[in-house]
Amino acid sequence: MDNNKKNIDLEMKKSLIKRLHRKNRGIKMSVLSSLFIPGIISLIIIGSHSDKLITSKIKLVLILLLAVFVVMLISGFMMYYKNRKIRKKKRLKPIFKYIYIFIMAVYIFTCTGVLFLLYGPYVQFRDWLVTTAMATMDHKHYCTWFYNQKEIDEVFSRNFIQEPTGLTDTNLVNTEKTEPVVEYANEYEREVLEHKEGEKYKIINLEVNGCKGYLAVIYDPSEVRVTTTDQVGVRGQYVTTMAKRENAYVAINGAGFHDPNYTSSGGSPKGITIASGKIVTNNEYGRNPTGGLIGFTKDNKLVLWRDVNNAQEALRRGIRDAVSWGPYLVVNGEPAFTSGNGGWGYAARTAIGQRADGVVLLLVVDSNYNRTKGADMSDMTDIMVRYGAINASNLDGGTSSVMVVNGNLISKPINSALQNETRPIATSIIASSNK
Repeated sequence: MDNNKKNIDLEMKKSLIKRLHRKNRGIKMSVLSSLFIPGIISLIIIGSHSDKLITSKIKLVLILLLAVFVVMLISGFMMYYKNRKIRKKKRLKPIFKYIYIFIMAVYIFTCTGVLFLLYGPYVQFRDWLVTTAMATMDHKHYCTWFYNQKEIDEVFSRNFIQEPTGLTDTNLVNTEKTEPVVEYANEYEREVLEHKEGEKYKIINLEVNGCKGYLAVIYDPSEVRVTTTDQVGVRGQYVTTMAKRENAYVAINGAGFHDPNYTSSGGSPKGITIASGKIVTNNEYGRNPTGGLIGFTKDNKLVLWRDVNNAQEALRRGIRDAVSWGPYLVVNGEPAFTSGNGGWGYAARTAIGQRADGVVLLLVVDSNYNRTKGADMSDMTDIMVRYGAINASNLDGGTSSVMVVNGNLISKPINSALQNETRPIATSIIASSNK
């Protein structure tokens, strides 16, 4: 009897061990299959893009290998606990099983989803990623990691802005004071022109693609000018700092600047910079395909001149304040043509414009908290046209886009760390009674 009992116990133990091994094999097979499925899909998708740069392929494979390592680590941890014979741990088995299934599902969904977005048949995400990243100084590597130059060029062939031809005709703008308008052409003209006597400015609140926008209306164009960081060529300053120094009642960020090695020093403006008739920089604007000089003449008219080659020439042509940037949104009442998102993506944006009656429009649009929304060039053009700008140009955007009113930051800039914070920059456009 004892021998039979021992034999039965032995057989039962062997049976339990076999079942345990089968369970372990099942877990191992599920792990391998969970890694195998996205791996095969990855090879198919990457293979369909055989003209991609090898560096991009290697980087993508490294990302997938890292994900594989994490999943295997988690799976090994779970199998360790599954094999323990402590009752407390046995009671936890179902929980670990469900956690394991959930992690595997999330992993497979994430891997295949990311690859589908990057290389799938729908181009909307690809267009957004490439144009938004390439339009910023510190995120261009997001494109070159996953796409070669040919693929990037294809995106920009669908998304571009065609600026109006010709140069600003200053005769179309009248900066002399005229009789108040009694009958408004539309609700937007009413928003701009309806104000209290003696009021220097007003702020019109907007909503653009679910993000907040701010349109500052400046009634005296002679009070709009350029100011710069007080350490040009060394480091930039916050717009709030420049606004307080100049006693500005409204201030926005100006043009772009050089930022070697992305140190955010922001002290060297690009192109020509003139402040109150004095040359600050006389640099080459660079190979920018759009824009050029954005300046105010001595008779307070905003001009957009892409044919000005140096600061001395700008002074000879009557410029008192100027920066260099683009693209131009409206020239002589003709709006730019925008295909897709204009090739600049969606982001926080800043623009300047002037109506035929001389009123200056300063526009800032925020992005959302994770910087995936904001305004594109079509949005900025439409707003400027809607509020009567006869000439308008885009200024620097992204984290630089800010509006300061009476020393207070009213816009909500988001930096690359997704924090509500702006950055030091080189130039600002201000409205100030100080001459």
